[in-house]
Amino acid sequence: MIAEEKKVWAVELLKEKAQKLGRLPKKDDFDEATRSRIKAFLGPWPRALEAAGLKEEKQKKETEKTKK
Repeated sequence: MIAEEKKVWAVELLKEKAQKLGRLPKKDDFDEATRSRIKAFLGPWPRALEAAGLKEEKQKKETEKTKK
């Protein structure tokens, strides 16, 4: 798998888990090996959730707060 394919795989896995659970997936929702791969391909857990479009980026949240 090339780097882009790895990222796509991790994103799809996170999205599928979120849909199945009806909430944001937690690290504990995955086995150790899968969790390690997701983090290796997408970065720390919050960034991985952001990359999958499941969590709003922190920077965007702060910008929206200052606009209000």
